[in-house]
Amino acid sequence: MSTLTYDGTALLGRQLRRMRNNPGLLILTQTMPVSMLLFFGYVFGSALAVPGAAYRSFLVPGLLVATAAGGVMTGMFQAAQDTHRGVTDRLRTLPVSRAAVPLAQAVADVAVTAAGTVPFLLVGLAVGWRVEGSALGAAGALALLLLFRFACVWAGIFLGLLTRNEEAAGQLGGATFLLPLLSSAYIPAEGLPDGLRTVAEWNPISAVTTALRDLFGNAPVPEGAAWPVAHPVAGSLAWCAVLLAVFVPLAVRRYARGER
Repeated sequence: MSTLTYDGTALLGRQLRRMRNNPGLLILTQTMPVSMLLFFGYVFGSALAVPGAAYRSFLVPGLLVATAAGGVMTGMFQAAQDTHRGVTDRLRTLPVSRAAVPLAQAVADVAVTAAGTVPFLLVGLAVGWRVEGSALGAAGALALLLLFRFACVWAGIFLGLLTRNEEAAGQLGGATFLLPLLSSAYIPAEGLPDGLRTVAEWNPISAVTTALRDLFGNAPVPEGAAWPVAHPVAGSLAWCAVLLAVFVPLAVRRYARGER
């Protein structure tokens, strides 16, 4: 077993215990998507007409991806918390792989997200959402969702190590709630003004959301959209690859360097 795998497995247990001992954060992150589904689906659903699909079926994939994008916030806060409280400095003195600590945090976050997706999907089924595509397509959609969450967490880890402060990370993390609003997660991008539509279609959330809707069979791929949305699966994989290629080395290097 490689050093990274051994150290990462040991630190993964530490991250999971840490999440278990912080039930407030878990409850918030698990109940918020369900609350938004019920609120948007029933309060705004009658006012937002989505051609060719019921709004709640249109909304469920968008909320899944918006929740996955929240990995930026959780990754940032947890990394900043460890740094601010001196945990990162203590871990850095141990003879462990420098990549193991951020990797364990990212993997633990994805594991918790995967578990939290189950009750959300059950609520989605209860309010009328259905998988209209194949079982293979649905499995691919969930795999793509977790890959996107994994990439977003790495971005958050780097930003958390950069800020080194819980309060600053919390304030900056709150700004990530704007990202889904500038995408097609909640409404079709085709109805937006040209400039805002361009921003929305090049938002990674839009590509992943469109890919999930296509794989679940909930809505067709829009015509005349920017390349990441017109080719949603390829566009989503490309965005994930870019995020990982940029933020994994940055996060590992930042962790290894400390305050320098």
